[in-house]
Amino acid sequence: MSTQPIGVFDSGLGGLSVVRQLRRELPNENIVYFGDTARVPYGSKSKRTVVTFAVECARFVLQHDPKLIVAACNTASALAMEELHAALPVPVVGVVEPGAAAAARLADGGSVAVLGTEATIASRAYPTAIHALNPQAAVDAAACPLLVPLVEEGRDSADPIVQLAVRTYLEPLRGPKLRAVVLGCTHYPLLREAIAEFLGAGVAIVDSGRETALVVHERLAADGLLSPSREQGSIRCYVSDNPARFRRVSSRFLDEDVNEVELVEPERYISALQP
Repeated sequence: MSTQPIGVFDSGLGGLSVVRQLRRELPNENIVYFGDTARVPYGSKSKRTVVTFAVECARFVLQHDPKLIVAACNTASALAMEELHAALPVPVVGVVEPGAAAAARLADGGSVAVLGTEATIASRAYPTAIHALNPQAAVDAAACPLLVPLVEEGRDSADPIVQLAVRTYLEPLRGPKLRAVVLGCTHYPLLREAIAEFLGAGVAIVDSGRETALVVHERLAADGLLSPSREQGSIRCYVSDNPARFRRVSSRFLDEDVNEVELVEPERYISALQP
């Protein structure tokens, strides 16, 4: 099984920021990625819908015989991990618990702020996971719905509109006791500089994708499933809509070009049993 790929799925493009971290941490691993671009965003949908979509995405990835699957979508990780574990015959790693573990460690008697989509924040998945490890940590949270479309429009940390949005969302969270901020959405690492600059040097920025890559490495090593290859691993990308746009925008998330993106027809990933 060590030569099998790592499977990754997300509601769209953002999960490529997790793939970027996997590529840095595990450069010899092959990766199969599915972006559900036809049904993005997940962050404003109900739990029932998110669970259905997440399981469908994971089952599509499963067709490529992965040794482990990463739920790179924070919303899916917050709402659907129990169902994913039950539905899949391979290990599943989400992004919430690794990010929460880093935040709990960095709290150091201060407070933690979680930034995410509406559904991720409403789920309280991050505060619950942080408090399980550090019951004394004070945890605040803010939904930041404008940041995702700003990233996908190509705006970066230097953009005045991005800086205004960051200031608007983070001003209520800023304070002398704040020790760490969790980037609880896969788009937010692309705006890390603006967030860090607004909060100041005393606040640690937790990238859940980076923490997840470390957990995946540890899990594969413990199970004896690290790739024996010394060659750079490959990336195969599949999307449920608009592969041309995915290919065009993907390099901003991945820091490398994606040359081959395959469109997946609905009958290949939508379950006939979906209500």
